Amino acid sequence: MFKTIKKTKMELELNKDISEIIKNLFLFKNLPENQIKELRKISHIEKFKPGETLFMEGDEPSYLNILIKGVLRIYKTDNKGHEVTITYLCPVSLVAEVANLTHINYPASAEFETEGAVIKIDYSQFESKFLRNPDICFSIVKSLLAKIRVIENAFSENFILDATSRVAKFLYEDEELFNKLKHTKIASLLNLTPETLSRVIKKLKTMGIIEKQGTKYIIKDRERLKEFFE
Repeated sequence: MFKTIKKTKMELELNKDISEIIKNLFLFKNLPENQIKELRKISHIEKFKPGETLFMEGDEPSYLNILIKGVLRIYKTDNKGHEVTITYLCPVSLVAEVANLTHINYPASAEFETEGAVIKIDYSQFESKFLRNPDICFSIVKSLLAKIRVIENAFSENFILDATSRVAKFLYEDEELFNKLKHTKIASLLNLTPETLSRVIKKLKTMGIIEKQGTKYIIKDRERLKEFFE
């Protein structure tokens, strides 16, 4: 199962000057003021509506994209035109930085599930002016390692965990995202049918492990939920 980076106050601060937002990003928190100003010159914020695309598979990357608001779906399209969801990203997260670093076209597409916003940084200038900074490089390496773990977990869970275990792990690791996504999206991500997902949710409710409050599912017993996948 993927692990998303916890939200900051960033989603509530989009009306601030972009320099203030950049200062709070994990990637740039150690930059001096003069470099923040330089970075500001090559950056801008772009906002998106649900269903809008950040980029398509095969596009050439021109920007370093940093997700600061919303839920972003990463997916590939097979030769029959079917979309296969790889993962969902939440703020604050680098998006497809491998394509930037290796100078390749985007290997997948990115579409917003919710309203969202991205800081877009001119990558050619970023590469020449900032990639020699060891703190920035280390933050990028950590981001890449986290995404490698996403892929490893996805493969292992599809082979090892049963349906209940997959749902329990997703809920345990990201209750907020579980409540943001449609059940069809969750089922697709977990390689389950929507009917199977519904049965698992009903089972967990009957056991008193989760409870529905309004439109959201709330975990009532985290320890019992964890027992399904450990």
